Amino acid sequence: MSMVSVVTMASGAEISDVKGRPGQDLPEDHTMTSTWVGMSDLSDEILLCILRHVPVCDLLTNVAPACQRLQTLCRDKTLLAHVSLSEEYTMDDHTVRHTLMQLANHVQSLSLNGVYWLSGSIMDSVARCKAVTHLDVTGCRLTSLRLSRLLSSLTLLRSLAFDVQSGFDASKLSSEAVDRLSCLSELRQTLLTPSYGVVPCCAQLRKLMLQFDISDVTREGFGISCHLMVGQSSVPHYEQLEEFTARLAPGEVNQTLLLLYLAVFSVHVPERLRIFLVSIPGPNPAHWPAAPSLAQSLGCRGDLEALQLPRSWLDPFSLKHALEGNSPKHLSFSRCPALWPQVFQSLLEGGVRDASRLLSLNLSGINNVPYSECRGVEDQLLPATMGRLASSCSNLQHLNLMHTHYHHEHTPGMAPQIHLCASLAQLKHLRSLTLPACALSDGVKAHHSTAQNSSPSFPLRGLKKLPRVGVQNYKADSEPSLLKDSTSGLAQLSVGCLFLETFELIGPGFVSALPRLEPCTRASVEPRGMCAWARGIGDHHLAALGGLPRLRRLTLAGLPGVLAGTGLVRLALQCKDLQVLSLANIGSLKIMNYNSALMDVLRQCSQLRELRLEQPYLNANSSFFDALSCCSRLQRFCLISRNGSFESPAAEAFMERCVHVVMCHMFTGGTLVACRNLRKSLHDRFSSARPGLSVVIYPIQHEDLPSVIRDIPLTLLDRTTLFQSHVAQPPRLSPW
Repeated sequence: MSMVSVVTMASGAEISDVKGRPGQDLPEDHTMTSTWVGMSDLSDEILLCILRHVPVCDLLTNVAPACQRLQTLCRDKTLLAHVSLSEEYTMDDHTVRHTLMQLANHVQSLSLNGVYWLSGSIMDSVARCKAVTHLDVTGCRLTSLRLSRLLSSLTLLRSLAFDVQSGFDASKLSSEAVDRLSCLSELRQTLLTPSYGVVPCCAQLRKLMLQFDISDVTREGFGISCHLMVGQSSVPHYEQLEEFTARLAPGEVNQTLLLLYLAVFSVHVPERLRIFLVSIPGPNPAHWPAAPSLAQSLGCRGDLEALQLPRSWLDPFSLKHALEGNSPKHLSFSRCPALWPQVFQSLLEGGVRDASRLLSLNLSGINNVPYSECRGVEDQLLPATMGRLASSCSNLQHLNLMHTHYHHEHTPGMAPQIHLCASLAQLKHLRSLTLPACALSDGVKAHHSTAQNSSPSFPLRGLKKLPRVGVQNYKADSEPSLLKDSTSGLAQLSVGCLFLETFELIGPGFVSALPRLEPCTRASVEPRGMCAWARGIGDHHLAALGGLPRLRRLTLAGLPGVLAGTGLVRLALQCKDLQVLSLANIGSLKIMNYNSALMDVLRQCSQLRELRLEQPYLNANSSFFDALSCCSRLQRFCLISRNGSFESPAAEAFMERCVHVVMCHMFTGGTLVACRNLRKSLHDRFSSARPGLSVVIYPIQHEDLPSVIRDIPLTLLDRTTLFQSHVAQPPRLSPW
């Protein structure tokens, strides 16, 4: 129930409940009665359940003054003890100060994560919330002096999350602030400059989460890192550490600084360590000699909960010792092809104590080898092996198989083999899944296309135009039996995984046009046309995805076999609750061949909150923005089109109609002047009503694009702007 509904009830509105069914004749002696349910008839428990869905700002400002009873309920400790203002994009400095003033004696856990638009003076209001024990100000403007005052005021603080920005100086912290840091049990730092931050002051840390986002544009980072290494007193010791998580942005500076943070692990591994997650993007992570000893230590205690190491840090023998006797909940072996046999041996042959406790498994790129005609069976996912994995890890909820391969062989006249999707359908608790595009093919179209392209005379190949491979146009009444056969595996997946909410289908070799957190050179991925099975995924497969009843988040990228997009329309008609949609390089890259279907999809997605579109020739004209305006609940929008353009009046009309949009990022082929003019116009017109509005419009081929990307708030960059998988990933710096 919305805030308006609550206020309406408080003002005396009544609900009538008339006995008898519509159109039913009642006996003559029956007296029609009515029961009037007013505000006083609802219990406090029911009202509290309703009020939990009201934003805290509206709760205190608009709902509480309605009546004395709501005034009391709105200040109940269950509503005000844990508060997050992270997505309150309409709150300005004045509103936040007023809200924090009323929360000062109540709030215990406060999150301002990603509230990038507020001024730094807001921290003075935060400092008055004396009861706070957990504080997240990641993404906020926080200097060393303000941090010092904040720590000195919050005497009960036990958990802190903040950004270490350029110019941070730990020596400016007061003695009271240092004492408070020494009592912290949990710390989350986003490092935007080479620094230890406040880690050396936190002697009692049990949980440490680091995000390295240092730019490699300047080389001064190496000098600072070397200076950090000299001061031995500043090296963290982690005596009480139980959880260590580090996620790096691309760049050698980030890797160098991470190794400095891990220097103590080479001497002594914390005895209580049970979670160790390190994510390093790129093909060549720096080697860490202490990894084998860490693995051995983790395997000795039997309480390991989560593990992720870069591929150059671990060998199969060390991995075996790390997992032996443990019952982990989260495992990630992304881009670790050398560990392929040992992973399955440990999970399937008793290498772990209880595989049923595993909830999240990332096998992205674990068998990633260059595609060729001589690819062996051992380089592909095997349905039998994945079936055994589903039986052993029966409670798995998140599975990532991106950048792997599965090619289903379908030979007419022979008994059909088990499809990979049929094996995955055994995972009844699965909530999020990432698959390579070729995993949906049943082999029928692939073999048919291969037969069509085979030519008996090699010298004549250059004289005849070959038919296109894998391009099909889905029609509801065309060849139903053949289309049903070609999507039988996907149909089994839909029947088995009833709770699947997030689905990502990514073609081999897809590379986003924008810089990524996980960069990948074209030499390290397969050529786009090499995998015939992936090219066979067409509109009928997308239509079959409509069988996933609870689908909320959908990513489709690198699918050249989609022609008209009619299957995407069918999917949108069936998945009415779709909230996040990401489409990238669908169909031909030379023309926008599913433009009409895209308009129909946008008109159907009434619940859509987030949309990311990446297509080389997508033009954001008036027709496009008219269709996009039907997504009345849209909040975040990102468009990447190398050769596309936009119409400024249409973009302004869209922003005026969609009042909830707080992020509008467009990277197209438009001129720099046109981009700047539109950005200024949108910002001037709508920023006053939407304080959190982020407008970035820039030519995608401009040389200054990297610096523009770095200026985008990290919470928006991670969430939407940069293309990346969101399935079975390590925890991010987000509100708890």
